[in-house]
Order: sequence, then C-alpha cells, then structure tokens
Amino acid sequence: MKEINWKRKLTSRKLWTAVGSFVSMMILATGGTENTATQVTALIMAGASVVAYIIGEGLTDSANVETTVEITENDGKEA
Repeated sequence: MKEINWKRKLTSRKLWTAVGSFVSMMILATGGTENTATQVTALIMAGASVVAYIIGEGLTDSANVETTVEITENDGKEA
C-alpha cells in the first residue's frame, strides 16, 4: 500500500485552492452571499498559509537538529 505524504499534501497550494473553491461554491449553492463566500475563502487561504509556514519551519528545525557539530578544544597549543 502506498503511503500518503501528509506534509506535502497539507502544504499544497492546489489542495487549499480546491478546498477554498469547494467551500465557496457550497456557500453560494446554499443561498449565501458572494461577500460571505469571499470572506470564508480568504480565511481558508490565510489558514493554509499558516499551516504551510508551520510545517515548513518544523521541517527546517528538524533538519537542523539532525546536524551535529563536533567541537574540540585546542588549549592554545599549536598542532
């Protein structure tokens, strides 16, 4: 069975555009106003930006944690 890469899915602009479009169309189909649909879509896209930022920063932080640096003391003596 193929694994789903959730990090990639949740940071996809295509996914969030599709979600925003779907919700917007549902609002209009159920009698909502265009203004309401626009505001809700804007909130979804803003939320998507936050999700993408948090996941991106988490990936960056985890990459930095895996990097190890070895520091040796010289005691002022030349090698």
